[in-house]
Amino acid sequence: MGLRKLHIALCISTLLLTYSIYAQNPPQGQIDTEKLVERLFPVQEEDLDYAAIYEVLFQLYSNPININLADAEILQASYLLNPSQINSIISYREKYGPFLSLYELQAVPDLSPETIQQILPFITLGNNGNSYSKGLIRRIIDEEQGYLLFRHRRVLETRKGFTTADSSSSGQPNSRYLGGPNDLYLRFRIQHARDFSLGITLDKDAGEQFIWDPKSNRYGFNFFSFHFTKYQVRNWKVISVGDYQVQFGQGLVFGAGYSLGKGAETVPTVRKSSVGILPYTAAMEFGFFRGLGATYQSGKWQGTIITSLAPRDGRSSLERDSLENVFETISSLSQSGLHRTASEISTKAKFREVSIGGNTQYSLSKKLSIGGNFLSTRFDKPWIKTPTVYNQFDFSGQSNWVGSFYFNYNWKNFFLFGETGISKSLGKGSVIGFITSLSKEFNLSMVWRNYDRDFHSLYGNSFSEGTRSINERGVYLGMEYQPTRQWKLNAYYDFFRFPWLRYRVYSPSKGFEWLARISYSPSKTLLTFIQLRTEQKERNLSDTGESAIPYLVSPIKKSNGMLSLEYQLSKQVFIRSRILGSRVEFNSEKSYGFMVLQDFQYARDNWKFTTRFALFDTDNYDNRQYAFENNVLWAFSVPAFSGQGMRYYFLGQYKFNTQLTAYFRFARTSYSDRDQIGSGLQTIDSSHITETTFLIRYMLHH
Repeated sequence: MGLRKLHIALCISTLLLTYSIYAQNPPQGQIDTEKLVERLFPVQEEDLDYAAIYEVLFQLYSNPININLADAEILQASYLLNPSQINSIISYREKYGPFLSLYELQAVPDLSPETIQQILPFITLGNNGNSYSKGLIRRIIDEEQGYLLFRHRRVLETRKGFTTADSSSSGQPNSRYLGGPNDLYLRFRIQHARDFSLGITLDKDAGEQFIWDPKSNRYGFNFFSFHFTKYQVRNWKVISVGDYQVQFGQGLVFGAGYSLGKGAETVPTVRKSSVGILPYTAAMEFGFFRGLGATYQSGKWQGTIITSLAPRDGRSSLERDSLENVFETISSLSQSGLHRTASEISTKAKFREVSIGGNTQYSLSKKLSIGGNFLSTRFDKPWIKTPTVYNQFDFSGQSNWVGSFYFNYNWKNFFLFGETGISKSLGKGSVIGFITSLSKEFNLSMVWRNYDRDFHSLYGNSFSEGTRSINERGVYLGMEYQPTRQWKLNAYYDFFRFPWLRYRVYSPSKGFEWLARISYSPSKTLLTFIQLRTEQKERNLSDTGESAIPYLVSPIKKSNGMLSLEYQLSKQVFIRSRILGSRVEFNSEKSYGFMVLQDFQYARDNWKFTTRFALFDTDNYDNRQYAFENNVLWAFSVPAFSGQGMRYYFLGQYKFNTQLTAYFRFARTSYSDRDQIGSGLQTIDSSHITETTFLIRYMLHH
């Protein structure tokens, strides 16, 4: 033990010399949102709700991992460590016992100083200073990690929906938004890692009324969310009341509303971890459970129960049965969460959804665990979609159930995982794969999936090319090669088939996608990379007008490139320069797009400024360019740009004291190819669109 103490002392001395920012056992740092996005998020192409994805990840990171207790499954859930590093941590712990200091991580083989610096905000030794001699109410009152946050956002130009209504030819006034243009968001949150979490989220979108009207299910703010989660109540691992999400297995049944999938981080993100019940804190008005969820653990067994009664937005229609009886059905469920017009308000909380389910998990050993999921969902009205040529095998009816079996096995440096399930329709879904460290320099991942065209999982979100785990077969291969500290290569190839028809693809189809990124970082202050990506799918051609062949499909091939340079000039100044380009080939025609951007960031004392100037030029919407933007605290922005114009924004942050911090953001897009932006009630009669965001956060304690 004396030799170990000497080793720890040398590690602490080395780290103190290497990183002057580490004074004692380093406190939990703030999440670097930008780096998190660059590493983990999917390739920015589809119109995903990145804010909701980030909220789920934030819930994982806001409860630091106990480095002395975490098994391979929990360590992998962070997506920050490869299999070799995870096994090194576990082996070191088994050989020497619990870590005495976070600085001791320096002694773990395969953990570089850069990796240690990266994971420090998300780990703890377990002794987090929580005084359990106090009662729960006293702990909540005394908790340091409590805050109140208010955000205001507004588009300065007037959209058509906010203008005075004119009259149509029938003499009836056209639809207009009933509320004002202000977007309001309020959040209260108080939590202590691995002890409790209490939160309230209120949200009103632009165009929605701030009104108390129980008849239309509106109570001031348009959306209200609440949760109280308690950890470690005797053998109860988690008890959550209110709004929550669930993730077990590979997401076939319980997918927690997000999937990282394919991105520049090509190896660890393809595998999901069974993180269980998570508090729901996003402002999306669907995709969560509302009720009671609890996990009970006894020895190697773990059981979870899910109960939920949640309102769902949607539209109804009247149907007749064989006896000419009229009954109401659900024709569509809405996921926009917008209630701005009389028509949209009529959809709010129109239906009820009851969900009952659970999970059982058993750890056969430290390396092998198995589990099962089951979820039954019932609507208060039958859901019958308007039939189309491609949705014949989609879910239809009043109730659905889905069950699955999954496993996780850690064999040497191989993490093997898989899940297979079946739904009420008898459609099946399966996903199986592995991630591995073949050497210190080379990591590899593989995922195979097969989802039947009638596999129905309403809360699933497993690895897939489509937005749902249905009607797809595919194989993904990913690799990461880092021959030296300065150079790194990430790449993947994904081949997929769609056995049945899809939206805008009226025949069985197939496609592929590949990405390669070469990164060079000669020092901690300089990073440059080049990234190339190509995706090919099939899409309907325009109607030929010939009755015999009304639909033909043709491949559409999209290629994207990015060149990036990031340089930390000093502790105060950071710059980033990027060039993005794209080419689309469809029906023997080629089109192009590009974007160049320059970022500048300055931080000093209590101030922090970030600004961007960008130019873009695309031939069409298929060539739209996506670029992550800095935003106010816990807000997210990954806009798409098409046409010709420029984009610029300014973000300022000022910390008044330890309790009060304010943010202000001004962003404008100016187009040179149009005098009107948007369509319908979102139309703006201008060549530019401007958005301002103000946020203030008040910490309840010093």
